[in-house]
Amino acid sequence: MMKVFLLGLALLRVDSLMYPAVISPQDPTLLIGSSLTASCSVGADSSLRAEDLYWTLNGRRLPAEAYEVLSATALSVTIPNLNGSQQQSGDNLVCHSKDGGILAGSCLYVGLPPEKPTNISCWSKNLKDLTCKWAPGTEGETYLHTNYTLKYKLRWYGRDNTCQQYHTAGQYSCHIPKDLALFTPYEIWVEASNRLGVAVSEVVMLDIVDVVTTDPHSNVHVSRVGDLEDQLSVRWSAPPALKDFLFQAKYQIQYRVEDSSEWKQVVDNVGNQTSCRLAGLRPGTVYFVQVRCNPFGIYGSKKAGIWSDWSNPTAASTPRNGRAAGVCEPKNGEHNNTLRRELKQFFGWMRKHGSSYGCANLSIKMYDQWRVSLQKSHKTRNQVLSGDKS
Repeated sequence: MMKVFLLGLALLRVDSLMYPAVISPQDPTLLIGSSLTASCSVGADSSLRAEDLYWTLNGRRLPAEAYEVLSATALSVTIPNLNGSQQQSGDNLVCHSKDGGILAGSCLYVGLPPEKPTNISCWSKNLKDLTCKWAPGTEGETYLHTNYTLKYKLRWYGRDNTCQQYHTAGQYSCHIPKDLALFTPYEIWVEASNRLGVAVSEVVMLDIVDVVTTDPHSNVHVSRVGDLEDQLSVRWSAPPALKDFLFQAKYQIQYRVEDSSEWKQVVDNVGNQTSCRLAGLRPGTVYFVQVRCNPFGIYGSKKAGIWSDWSNPTAASTPRNGRAAGVCEPKNGEHNNTLRRELKQFFGWMRKHGSSYGCANLSIKMYDQWRVSLQKSHKTRNQVLSGDKS
């Protein structure tokens, strides 16, 4: 489209030397739904007359019924109920001679004034910068090139500053990389402007320490919990970029099985700890695990904080089930009996092995040790049964 337009301009220059012509108005800006009457006039010394002229809009010939002969050397065209421009650089209205030559051209800018930008949200990565994004308004499309300018200043005594790095987090975003003050509120707003007007957003006030997020975790470790078939251990580190700041942290974990795209966020908030155990998993299954962090309370901030992006998936598999093929699972009615039997076995194991621990040291670790010993005994029994059958 741009090559065609440039070619048209080149032809316009050549033909204008031979047949001087002028379109009026030149490059008008109009609201959608407006009507336009434009005239094309050739020089009095030209061999062309009004009846030798015709009009095109974006390469499409306009009907003769829309024309009016204004004089022997001038022809007008009326275009009612204009639609929004097909391209932000403007629609091409061209006056031609009867042999198709281009005599003159004009760009029509048809659209809407900008709407007030809305939904401004900002975040700071590790207290080092600030990125903001916004929505262009309820409709968004103006059909005209619209500039968005993010401005900010310190609330009480600062001068206006203009953000320079746009489109860093999407079409409607801007990044301020440095020179930001802490513990002082900023006023932030967005101005939208085009050929039909200017609109200014509401002012958002924020302190950098209230909108902190951090980098996705790069050191997530997932491993088996001994021989336990239904559990995995997840470990990670606190955000290293915030190690010199006073803050708290919340973490979330999500996981999925290898052959599924559905993530399960069963661990909604594991608090300030940096490890967690996933239980109730399927034996002999590969799992992908992700972690994200919400640093909050930085220097006593009362705001909720902002979640980081999820870490890259880390994979690990649970041990395979040790049961021999063909061994039936207990029926639903037998679950209570099975539970009582396992509890009896566990307390018997405790009487034998628990003297060195004492009641005060009873923990999930001891239960895990019993589970491991139970699984080993099951495997031994299955191996004996398999040997008898052979």
